[in-house]
Amino acid sequence: MIEYVWAEDKKHQIGVDGHLPWHLPADLKHFKEETINHPIIMGRKTFASLPRLLPKRKHIVLTHNEDLKKKYQTNDQVIILASLEELNQYLQNHRSEKICAIGGVSIFKALIDQVDILAKTEIDGVFSADTVMPEIDYDKFKLIKKEAHPADEKNKFPYTFLTYVRKH
Repeated sequence: MIEYVWAEDKKHQIGVDGHLPWHLPADLKHFKEETINHPIIMGRKTFASLPRLLPKRKHIVLTHNEDLKKKYQTNDQVIILASLEELNQYLQNHRSEKICAIGGVSIFKALIDQVDILAKTEIDGVFSADTVMPEIDYDKFKLIKKEAHPADEKNKFPYTFLTYVRKH
């Protein structure tokens, strides 16, 4: 089972210069809750944007970078895959578990026909960004959960957590 976990602004923007365009502690907490104890799939740039290896998560990184492969070859917390074929083989072998795709755009595009759950944070704002979430056909999904939150002292922007499941 594949779950996308991401946040976007009103223009579907998700990143700038390799990081999030906003600081929203509630979304970071939500991300942790969605991904903890589950493998997370990402591209090399998303992996590089992480502050460190995230605890209690296996990092599956899609990249051709041989240096990265060598660096993590003895680290049980990181799996480096060099192709979409290798990624699809990994997914086939782990079909019964929840696996979270966290970006970037190429990962979201590659798995669009396989994703089962969408865990989206909509941020009520427009930010300076250079990366946009690929288009998703929401007609293929059913909204099962919606939690709206106002801005507060820690979170400067209103935001909504949305969970969709694929219709069968």
